[in-house]
Amino acid sequence: MEWYLKVLREYVNFSGRARRTEYWMYILISFVVSIILAIIDAILGADRLLSWLYSLAVLLPSLGVVVRRLHDIGRSGWWYLIILIPVIGAIVILVFTLLDSEPGMNKYGPNPKGY
Repeated sequence: MEWYLKVLREYVNFSGRARRTEYWMYILISFVVSIILAIIDAILGADRLLSWLYSLAVLLPSLGVVVRRLHDIGRSGWWYLIILIPVIGAIVILVFTLLDSEPGMNKYGPNPKGY
């Protein structure tokens, strides 16, 4: 939960670096929250209203954490636009988010792992 809240606190921070743990814990908790809200929507017959509002609320934090994750592997945040290429773009972004941090300092800041 600590990682999720960290991403939400830095919701418009597109500079710096984000560890794999920070990114994937945010994705996991966000996925669980989305499932819970979808269930509540179904029970209330809200036609995905809560899910839509949640997606809108976490749009900027989600973009921020993926850009910082790309910075962590030494890539520009503009690489995220590759997601616009169907299938291949999503696979490339998945691979990028799975890569280990670039060791030491890079042009986006110090390694968040501390070494």
